[in-house]
Amino acid sequence: MIKGQKVVCINDTFTGLIRALYHQLPVKGDTYTIREVFLGREKVVKGGDSATVGLLLEELNNPPDPFHQGKQELGFSSERFAPLEELPDVEEEITMGAGAGQGDHWMN
Repeated sequence: MIKGQKVVCINDTFTGLIRALYHQLPVKGDTYTIREVFLGREKVVKGGDSATVGLLLEELNNPPDPFHQGKQELGFSSERFAPLEELPDVEEEITMGAGAGQGDHWMN
């Protein structure tokens, strides 16, 4: 997952602690844009030492992580999201299809 990539939320089940700490949470099925990718802790607890890939999203803003020394914004585990498979632009597809087969008149 990279900055600027569109993702869809596939898991919006959160504990009461998370709901208390965060101001905004993702909703399953909604699309978001990755604002930042970072190395985060597996759990939001003092001394959490397992690492995971964390995401900050353009559409959601949250307070600083109370357990992070640098007071980084609370983010989300990348495992809660799947890359959005964007469909090709319809106009581009039509343009590409219009030129196909030119010179192959026997196929018409």
